[in-house]
Order: sequence, then C-alpha cells, then structure tokens
Amino acid sequence: MSNNSISAAAASVAATASLNQAAPERGRTQWSTRLAFILAATGSAVGLGNIWKFPYITGENGGGAFVLLYLGCIALIGIPLLMAEIMIGRRGKQSPPDAMKALAIEAGVSPRWQIVGWVGVITGFVLLSFYLVVAGWAVAYIFNAGGGAFAGASSDEIGGLFGSLVGDPLASTLWGSLVLAITATIVIKGVKLGLERAVTIMMPGLLLILLILVGYSMTTGQFAHGFEFMFSPDFSKLTGTSVLVALGHAFFSLSLAGGGMMTYGSYLPKQVSLGRTVLTIGLLDTLVALIAGLAIFPIVFANGLEPGAGPGLIFVTLPLAFGQMPFGQLVGVLFFIMLSFAALTSAISLLEPAVSWLTEKRGFSRLKAGLLTSAGIWLLSLGSVFSFNIWEEHKLYGKTFFDVLDYLTSGWIMPLSGLAMAVFTGWIMTKAATRDELGEGLGHRVWHFLIRYIVPVGILLIFLNAIGVL
Repeated sequence: MSNNSISAAAASVAATASLNQAAPERGRTQWSTRLAFILAATGSAVGLGNIWKFPYITGENGGGAFVLLYLGCIALIGIPLLMAEIMIGRRGKQSPPDAMKALAIEAGVSPRWQIVGWVGVITGFVLLSFYLVVAGWAVAYIFNAGGGAFAGASSDEIGGLFGSLVGDPLASTLWGSLVLAITATIVIKGVKLGLERAVTIMMPGLLLILLILVGYSMTTGQFAHGFEFMFSPDFSKLTGTSVLVALGHAFFSLSLAGGGMMTYGSYLPKQVSLGRTVLTIGLLDTLVALIAGLAIFPIVFANGLEPGAGPGLIFVTLPLAFGQMPFGQLVGVLFFIMLSFAALTSAISLLEPAVSWLTEKRGFSRLKAGLLTSAGIWLLSLGSVFSFNIWEEHKLYGKTFFDVLDYLTSGWIMPLSGLAMAVFTGWIMTKAATRDELGEGLGHRVWHFLIRYIVPVGILLIFLNAIGVL
C-alpha cells in the first residue's frame, strides 16, 4: 500500500489518532520526572562495558587517540540511534513489538515491522542470561575484597581465585541467581516504586564511588600519567581494527537494540524534549566511561601493571593492585560495589521489555510476569555458567555456550536490529512524524541525515567486523 494512496492516508490519520490517545486509554505509567528517565536510561547504558570493557580496549588501542575516535563514533552513530530507539518507544507508547507495529501502520507499511520489536525483547532476555553470570562475579568480588583475599596476593594467586570462582558451577550459579533475584524484585515493583527508586539510589551511588576512586587515584603519583595516556592522542597507534573496535563499543555502550531503551522511551511524557534528554544521556554515559579510565589507569601504572591487560583487567589485574596498595581493601570493596551497581542498572533494563509485554498483552500481573520471565532466564543462564566448567570442552565451531550467545547477540542480532531501526526511522517514518517527536530546526535535519546515511554505514561496518569479514 503506497503512502500517497487515499486508503494509506486514512490509515495514517487513524493510527496517529490512536497513538495520541493510547497512553491515557491504557493508563500507561510514566516517569515521574525527566531526571528519573535520564537516570534510568543512563543506568541502562552504564554497565559492565563502561567500567570493565572501555578501560581495557582503550589500553589495547593506544589511549588518547582511541578515546577521540570513540567520542566521534558516539556522536555520529550512538546518539542518533539512541534517539531513534527512544523515539519509537515514546511515539508507540507500548511494549517494543506493539510500538513498532503501531508506527508501521501509521507509516502505511506492513505491520510485520513488529518483528524488530520482538527481536529487542528476545535479545534482552538472552543478554541477561549471560550478563547476570558476569555480574555475579562482580558481586562475589565485593566479598573477596572485603575479606582481604587480595592482600599481598601474587598474580598467580589472584588468577587462581578468579579461576576457582568461574570453575565452580554452584558458586557461579548462586551469585548469578542473587543478581537475578535483585533485578526481578526491582522490576516487579513497577516503574515508579521499582525502577525509579532503584536508579535514584544506585546511579548517584555509582557516581559518588567513582569520584572517590578518582580522588584516590590522584594520590598514587601516577594520575598525570593516566590522564596523559587517556587524553594525549598519538594517532600513529591507531589501526583499522581500532576504528572498528571504537564503532562497536560506541554501539554497545549505549545499550542499543536490546529493547530496554525503547521500553523506557514508552514511559516518557510527550512534553519532555527528546533531543536534549538523549544528548544528556549520551554525555553522562561517556563521562562515566572516561572517569572510570581516570580511576583505573593511575592505579595500574602506580603498580607497574599493563593497561592493555584485556578482559582480565578488572578481575585479575586490578585486584592484584588492590592487594599491594595502601587502603587497597577499602578501595577494592568500593570498586566492586560500583561495578555491581552498573551491572544491576543495566540488568533491570534487559528484563523490563519482556515483563512489559506480558503485562500489556497477556494481562499478567507484574509479579507473575517477572517470576515467569526470570525463571526462563535463570534456566538459560545455566548454560553460560557451565561454559566455564563442566561444559567447557563442549563447543560449537570452537565456541562455548556462553561464547555462542555472546556472538549471536552482539555479532548478528543487535547490529541487524539497530540497522532495521535506523532504516525504519530514517526512511519509513515520515519527516512529519519524526519532527513531531524531535522538533523543528537544525537538530532534526542533522539527525535525519545521520540516521539515513551515516548510522547504517557504521552499523554495517560493526556487523561485518563482528562476523569476521573485516
């Protein structure tokens, strides 16, 4: 059905009217304040990637030049797509599948676009199943640090401590289950009593701890070295791989294409400026990553450790430093509390889309929806737990169960879902519809150009790199 046909025009008008009336008719919950939404969305974006992954990939790719490259990717790829995803949620005023369906009907195209929303819900479900395993390790390390397990320990001893944690299926299951239980409890309580209360405690707490750690890093004698490493660019250290890594991390660090941002957007009141709000979220997310680097690198340098230590930076390299430095026990506890807060604020955004859909479309109570969804996620998480111990030798094309889930979600599903959202908002939705959400003026024109031409190219590069073509 073409957009210029009389029937499509009538359908569009009817759909628009339906969209405008949808929220009051369903009594849809909304965020109490713009700040609550910013904290929730920033909490969704600020996860293990900002505090665990960003520092070590910065170390692996030479520091300052990579940081500048990453910031450019955030501005050109991450923020425009984040704006698109939240816009779909707010305009659709429903769970991701139904929001996509409603906007497709409004645009006069096939309602099968709801598949993109379904992919987001399913992606969040799968992501949380292995994310909570890593988050469980972070929670376990709070107690390891507090119990003095790092004090005076050698590199081999720290490595053995981590190995014993991931190699014990019962321990990993228990810690992951604790993360899931906390996450489910928050989500079951709803938007105002659960999500809002949690993020208004955890996000300020995370930022406060992060600033305390930066203050401690200033006393190590290596803060200037750490600052120079992060902000003094040496472009000779950049490679083609660095560009692809920066693109990929800009995409994943904003929690895009996992259904959470679309769901959070559906609770956002119409009168809130979408553009300014999304820019604030992108700025805060990036700021946390940069401050985390300033907290971590001086400690690493002060203890003669390697900044490009890879994924082991957080669970092996830093604990080694905590065990050698003054007040290391306290600093270690604070660090892993902060890391756990970051993991939890992301986890609730991964669980919320599925719970939201079950309550809206199947009439479940939030308690029933939360328990049912959590049970499924817990069962799936066992495969990831066992990937590091009893199933370690069972591999598919050289990948463990954990690796397969990670590869499918981050390598295939999320980039393709992000690409579909860019195409939908840039080419399928009318300019009138997107202007209605983003406002008139230069900001909309810049966003429209980026979402049409720059974002799809960037996502394609991420996808091709993830599947090994580039």
